Amino acid sequence: MVSPVLANLFLHYAFDVWMDREFPSVWFERYADDAVLHCVTERQAREVLAALTDRMAEVGLHLHPAKTRIVYCQDGSRPGSFEHTAFTFLGYTFRARRSRTRHGRQFLSFDPAVSRDALKKMGREVRSWHLHTRTGLTFNELARRINPVVAGWINYYGRFRPWELLPFLTRINAYLVLWIRRKYKRLAAERRALAKMQEIAQRYPRMFAHWRYTVRAFAV
Repeated sequence: MVSPVLANLFLHYAFDVWMDREFPSVWFERYADDAVLHCVTERQAREVLAALTDRMAEVGLHLHPAKTRIVYCQDGSRPGSFEHTAFTFLGYTFRARRSRTRHGRQFLSFDPAVSRDALKKMGREVRSWHLHTRTGLTFNELARRINPVVAGWINYYGRFRPWELLPFLTRINAYLVLWIRRKYKRLAAERRALAKMQEIAQRYPRMFAHWRYTVRAFAV
């Protein structure tokens, strides 16, 4: 097994240095074995892809057949059509999205937001915590357990279009409501448990890392 450090060093010379030498005008980003190359025309993209395919074969590697594709960055100024108009990189999906200027005018931009796969992965982890069964803990103890992880997700995936995280973050609130209903018999009714959580969140909006996004829009 090759260590990640050695693999990254190998790709630095097999890919990064080669790209700088053969295609100095083509910007690119690479993280481990994933990379995005920015071409200005379809012709240039096909030329680079063909050369890169040969380069990988030359060093004993091959491009992933499912992940390797030419993508047209469709937006308001590039309204054309193409087979692929979106891609995912480092947990973000880049595609055409409706946006607004600071003056409220709508336009179509090509922007990143948290990907579906990333949301599914985070959702699986939250479910694995079984928060609603941790009735032996206090609310503060629950917060201390999950805040480092949730804050990390928000800090990473919330850099672009953070409102895309809201449906996921409100699901965490649903688990907290279930926790309240199980822990306190007098709050077993969903309506009462939700009201109690809203009350706590209004008084202590920084208790849970995600409450700064959901405190005004609680839903279960």
